[in-house]
Amino acid sequence: MGGKVEPACIGVFDSGVGGLSVLRAIRALLPQHPVLYMADQAHVPYGPRSLEEVRGFAEAITRFLLAEGARVIVVACNTASAAALHYLRGTFPDVPFVGMEPAVKPAAEQTHSGRVGVLATRATFQGALYASVVERFARHVRLYQDTCPGLVESIEAGDLDGETPRSILERTLKPMLAEGIDTVVLGCTHYPFVIPLIQEIVGPGVRVIDPAPAVARQTQRVLEIRGWLAPEGCRADVRFFTSGEVGRFQVQVQRLLGSEGGEVESVIWEQGELRRGLR
Repeated sequence: MGGKVEPACIGVFDSGVGGLSVLRAIRALLPQHPVLYMADQAHVPYGPRSLEEVRGFAEAITRFLLAEGARVIVVACNTASAAALHYLRGTFPDVPFVGMEPAVKPAAEQTHSGRVGVLATRATFQGALYASVVERFARHVRLYQDTCPGLVESIEAGDLDGETPRSILERTLKPMLAEGIDTVVLGCTHYPFVIPLIQEIVGPGVRVIDPAPAVARQTQRVLEIRGWLAPEGCRADVRFFTSGEVGRFQVQVQRLLGSEGGEVESVIWEQGELRRGLR
C-alpha cells in the first residue's frame, strides 16, 4: 500500500488582483487543496493587449505554475480565457484547465425584462468564446455591453469605492438602467471587488452575477473526475507570486482576502519566460 497522497495543487492566474475573486471562491469550496496564485502585474491590464501577446503570457505562466507543482490550472481572467484557453488545452493536452466564461447563460435564463448589461474587456467581447456563448444562449435577449475603461486600473490601485470607480460605473450603468436592464453580468474577474458599489448604483431590483462560485464548482468537478479531490478536514496553504511590486501586492492581497492572505514571492520575466526573483 502506498503512503498518504498529497492533495492536488491548483494553479490560478490573472493579470493582477482580479483573479483573487476566483481564488476566494475556490478557497471557500476547496480549502483542503493547496493553491498557487500568479498575478502578472508587470503586464496588467491584459484587456487592451493583442490576443497573441496574451496567449504568450498565458503559456509561460502555465509552464511556471506546473513547474511549481500545480496539477490543475484555473485561468482566472476573462481576457486570457478568451485569448488563450483553447490554445492552452492544445499545448498542454494532459493538463486540465478551467477558464472564465461570461455568465451570459444564467443571465439570459434569469432576466425578466429580457435586457442584460455585460461588463467586460474589449478582448473578451471580441473573442470567439463570448460570441459562442451569446449565439447559444442569448439570442432572445438584448445585451448592453461596456468595457468600463479605467475600472481595472482603479481596482488594481486599491480604489474600490472612490470617485473614480463610481464615475466609471455610473457612466456605464445609468444608460443601461434607462434601457431597462434587470441583470448585470461581470465579465472580468476584477469586477466582483466593486459589487457593493455596483449594487448601490443599480439598486435592489437588478441582479449582479459573479461567475467566481461557478468556476470554483467546475474546479471541484475537474478534481473529482480525475480522482484528485482530497477529503475534507484539513486546510492547505496558498502561495502568491507577482511579476510586479511584491510589497504592493502583499498589501492588496491582505486587503482583498484578509485571513487568506499569505507571503508573496517575486517572479520576473526574462526572454518570454518566468523565473523566480528576489523575495
